Parts: sequence; C-alpha cells; structure tokens
Amino acid sequence: MSDTGEPAPRAVAIIPESQLSTNERYRFSAAIRSGDVLRCSGQIGNAADGSLATDPAAQFEQAFANVAEVLAEAGGSWADVVEMTTFHVGLAEHLAAFAGVRAKWVQEPYPAWTAVGVAELAAPAALVEVKVVAVL
Repeated sequence: MSDTGEPAPRAVAIIPESQLSTNERYRFSAAIRSGDVLRCSGQIGNAADGSLATDPAAQFEQAFANVAEVLAEAGGSWADVVEMTTFHVGLAEHLAAFAGVRAKWVQEPYPAWTAVGVAELAAPAALVEVKVVAVL
C-alpha cells in the first residue's frame, strides 16, 4: 500500500528526459520498476542527438553512460546491477575494447553477464546493446 492507502502500482515506467522522444516513437520504456527490481531496456551507444560514433570504444562508453542515466533516473547506479546481457555486432572483433570500457563501469561484485553475438541491431551503425537488471 502507498502512503495514501492506495495499492502501490505494480510497475512504474522510468524514462530519462533525454530518451523521451525515442521511447515515445517506438512505444517502450527505458526501464520498468516493479518493487525493488528495475528491468532496463537495451541501450545502444547513441548520443543525445541520436548520432553514433564510428569508434567502437566510444560507442561502448556511450552505451554504458546511457545505462547509467536510466539507472540514475530510477535512483540507482551500476553498483545495483545484478545481471547484464550484451548484444554485439562483431563480438570477437570488439570484445577486448568492450571489456576495457566495461571495466571502467562495472565493479565487484560483478553482475551475471551474458554476451551474445548478433548479425545486426535496430540502429544500423550500432555495435552493442546493453541490457541490465538492477535491484534497488
């Protein structure tokens, strides 16, 4: 129950202001909070203007920053992440660069992680999509 005596909502959409237009256009939430669990939609390495860097490490850095923005909007951080799934175009080619960027953002205790190689992502020039689950 909430403080007003009303039942607490089962799910609350989390959408940072910088992602409103994308979320409205494609009709999804950047994340859904249900109780203490936050399930984040995959984030690619696009800047606020929608552009994607051509440098893989720059894309990976932006993807992690985009996830951090969603987590912060929900009152969390990378320290709250318990599971991460990453989807990679060119997984073997870019894994070392990705791991280097990941090490800057993800600290112990490390979340469970699954990396999946894919043929393409929704944004044609995107090289990675990072999806996380956090407990807040």
